Amino acid sequence: MRASIDFLLNGERVSLAAEDPTRTLLTWLRESRRLVGTKEGCAEGDCGACTVVLAERDAGGGLSYQPANSCILFLGALDGREVITVEALKRGSTLHPAQQAMVDCHGSQCGFCTPGFVMALYAHYKDERHELGDALAGNLCRCTGYQPILAAGARMQELRKDESAENSARAARLAALPDESTLIRTSNQRLFAPTSIDELAAYLVEHPRATILAGGTDLGLAVTKAHRDLDDVVYIGRVAELKAIQTGDPLQIGAAVALAEAHAHLGAIHADIGELLRRFGGAQVRACGTLAGNVANGSPIGDSMPVLLALNAELELQRGSQRRVVPLSGFYSGYRKSVLQPGEFIRSVRVPPLEPGARFAAYKLSKRFDQDISGVCAAFHVGVDGTTRFGFGGMAATPARARHAEAAYSGGIEAACSALAQDFKPLSDQRASAWYRLTAAQNLLRKFHARVAPRALLELEA
Repeated sequence: MRASIDFLLNGERVSLAAEDPTRTLLTWLRESRRLVGTKEGCAEGDCGACTVVLAERDAGGGLSYQPANSCILFLGALDGREVITVEALKRGSTLHPAQQAMVDCHGSQCGFCTPGFVMALYAHYKDERHELGDALAGNLCRCTGYQPILAAGARMQELRKDESAENSARAARLAALPDESTLIRTSNQRLFAPTSIDELAAYLVEHPRATILAGGTDLGLAVTKAHRDLDDVVYIGRVAELKAIQTGDPLQIGAAVALAEAHAHLGAIHADIGELLRRFGGAQVRACGTLAGNVANGSPIGDSMPVLLALNAELELQRGSQRRVVPLSGFYSGYRKSVLQPGEFIRSVRVPPLEPGARFAAYKLSKRFDQDISGVCAAFHVGVDGTTRFGFGGMAATPARARHAEAAYSGGIEAACSALAQDFKPLSDQRASAWYRLTAAQNLLRKFHARVAPRALLELEA
């Protein structure tokens, strides 16, 4: 058992023993290391000015590179990783292709957002799993405009260099980091980062009030915005069992699997799911945030839950050595409340496949296309046997099924739309009015019906 957080910073080994584990990486970089190229803009993971890149070894021994918002990333989540900041890209007098391309294409004006864009480009340079526009959707610029930056992204590929030697050296340095569990105690805080699920389960039984940290994309705001003190934190990102994805029926996604990693598996179920996840935050949020964390958070506007409700997903829960499976539709007991017992945690999200012939669609309505909170999010499923499941977010205190509308759907689309008013009494807020939410939800149901219903049925109803 270690009493330190061990990671790499731009190739240098770092071991922190007395540092606040819930201090954000951004403040530590700027205040303790004077690496001020990483900027603070929003302090909530929206603007991308604080972007760094995290490198870590994957299950196959290779390297993965992901962008991350350092403003909401806790130091306690860095174990076993390398943090790469904008200061590390230049080699002597030679700029990295991501930097040189920004110069060549005049991609910077005031310059405040530029380091974050460069690091997002660098992550894309290292791992081109996303389209360039998606890779940059988590970064905001108010002066240059995006066209020169997109041009820089294309130019960067023309300047590509062989970095295999650099990658090999980085992998060797990461492999040399210790891999035991971590327990850090300061005068008023405790961080436990187990490496096995048995250690995790035992600790939570003993400390049932501990706060579970996965990606931290929501919990980070508790520190940066609500200024909360988290005195007992359990980081689950190093538990091997929780980082696993098991394909099959059902698809099982461990509680520590990031959304970016789960994306392809969920998108394979239906194209609408992949499109919805593409609009889930920015690349930095998807690289850290987890599917199980989005579920456990219980936000009424969590975008993954309507899809999971429509697919009849289940949650595998564990307390001590005991496990149980509960349907997601029965998981929430109130606003940000659930049926989780003290010391119990989500082990995995179980997602069944779509049966052949089933009809499905998912939609998100928001003021911006990219990286925005939903006004209404909805997913619809009609099975070959006529079974209906309609999941909604933004309509109630929790994500929920529209039970009355599901029952009324067999009587016609307008009957189902009218029944939505029985299912939901939405609230008005800055994102949408109650009238808009209900009207939009009804129109999304009509859109689904028009998209999937047999032509003969449409003609009959017309």
